[in-house]
Amino acid sequence: MSQWYPVLLNMSSHRCVVMGGGPVAERKVRGLLEAGAQIRLISPTITSQLQQMVKDGDIEYCAREAVDTDLDDATLVFIATNQSTVNQDMAVKARSRGVLVNVAEESTSGDFIVPATLRRGNLVMAVSASGEGPALASRIIGELAEQYGPEYEHLIDILGEIRTIVKREVSDANERHNLLRAAVTEDALREWSEAAHLDDTEQLLARLRQRAYEEKG
Repeated sequence: MSQWYPVLLNMSSHRCVVMGGGPVAERKVRGLLEAGAQIRLISPTITSQLQQMVKDGDIEYCAREAVDTDLDDATLVFIATNQSTVNQDMAVKARSRGVLVNVAEESTSGDFIVPATLRRGNLVMAVSASGEGPALASRIIGELAEQYGPEYEHLIDILGEIRTIVKREVSDANERHNLLRAAVTEDALREWSEAAHLDDTEQLLARLRQRAYEEKG
């Protein structure tokens, strides 16, 4: 049984510290930027892509080795330097401050691991082999990318609108549950994916109720 607990964190405006400037650190930074985190990158040298992110103002950069005070205002710390002793030392110091830490070179020695991820707008799919088989997790994500294409970004936006309408207009919890289930049947998803916009509220609820009735029958 895996000891890892899967969770999605709202990283908007949270400070994340990334220690290291190589390709691994670059991947960490890209993922954090997608989630809207504020990033402080610490490393004497960094990749050309990270340099471009600094130039574009996407991340804060400190061109030096990491020090204890870099942990002061961090929500999460990602350690990806090429020095094992530094990695372990900073991990211990982060924990002593109550800051959760990810250690790239040895995922099981950290407090959390970063799964392989596929994003389609607000649809986020994550796969992890609990640090034991990252290549397998990446392969599975590749297969999911073929099954769930870019059109799902629009589809998730439509479903979000439907959920808002149902929650606002339907007071009965059981009926809300049935209508929202009816909104994600195969036929319904096909319809939403092709729709430029939703019908008016009355027509939408009528169609959902009909679908729910058909599903129940």
